[in-house]
Amino acid sequence: MTTSQLDKMRLELRRGVLVLAVLASLKQPHYGYSLRKQLQDAGVEIDEGTLYPLIRRLAEQGLLDSEWQQAEGRERRYYQLNQQGQQLLQQLRQEWLLLGSALSPLLNTLSEAE
Repeated sequence: MTTSQLDKMRLELRRGVLVLAVLASLKQPHYGYSLRKQLQDAGVEIDEGTLYPLIRRLAEQGLLDSEWQQAEGRERRYYQLNQQGQQLLQQLRQEWLLLGSALSPLLNTLSEAE
């Protein structure tokens, strides 16, 4: 497999995970940069060109509330999960746990066969 093919597969794998990571991080209010920093600190790399459109899409879907706040001498738009977003996060969390439970034995079997 070429590096390009592997990169495409990694990107595909990460797409859904990023939605879950952003939703989980927005249990507390964040503006774009603080959200990106929290994700990076947790080991989830995401560039601004991916993060900001994702936040806007989640807000347009009615999953986030946002408000402008004055912070450190400038206006920043803070985002936080609303009730609908919290419900979706719980559903996706449950799905993630189920998938992880199903995949773990499969992946463990692979490492034993190598």
